[in-house]
Amino acid sequence: MRPSSDIARPSSDIAFSPSVKAVQERRGSRASYAKMEEKGGFATEIDAMLAAFIAEQRSFYLATASADAQPYIQHRGGPKGFLRVLDNRTLAFADFAGNRQYISTGNLAENPKAMIFLMDYANRRRVKIWGTARVVEDDAELIAKLFPGAYRARGEAAVLFTVEAWDVNCPQHIPQMFFAEDVAEAMSRLEQRVGELEAENARLKAALERER
Repeated sequence: MRPSSDIARPSSDIAFSPSVKAVQERRGSRASYAKMEEKGGFATEIDAMLAAFIAEQRSFYLATASADAQPYIQHRGGPKGFLRVLDNRTLAFADFAGNRQYISTGNLAENPKAMIFLMDYANRRRVKIWGTARVVEDDAELIAKLFPGAYRARGEAAVLFTVEAWDVNCPQHIPQMFFAEDVAEAMSRLEQRVGELEAENARLKAALERER
């Protein structure tokens, strides 16, 4: 029999610590998660479904922590595709200039553990991605490669995120919200269609009047 240290741990152990498992046991969900762990736990590579989901996102949250475990969450936003999939284990994005506090950058310099939290409010979906990240400041070519086209911002660095595990949550309790530009586009199409119908209605009325 192999020593316990040689037995592969499920990838979900990145989130399910002994303390978490104890709470799951106490509240009655441990058995179902144990079945998932028997199959290996969370997904560990970016598949086609996740890549397609990421390509549509214009916003995500990046979680980091300092060396003494002080957590920090930062919102990142940009046009669709600003969060890139480089390969089946690597995500990357250009670090835009902001308020110049550099909390995430400082945290990653001393603690590479990080998490990306993606929210799709319109379709009530969310994806959690655990891994490690590093900031690259001295590679202008990489920063330019990751910069999203004509987006009005200044890229100061690049962030490379190595995926260790990811999981999809159920839609329960996610409020449905839409981007203002998407609503404006939908309203524009609706107004155009109403205009077309009103013009068609006017033409039909004129034709009826001529036939009388």
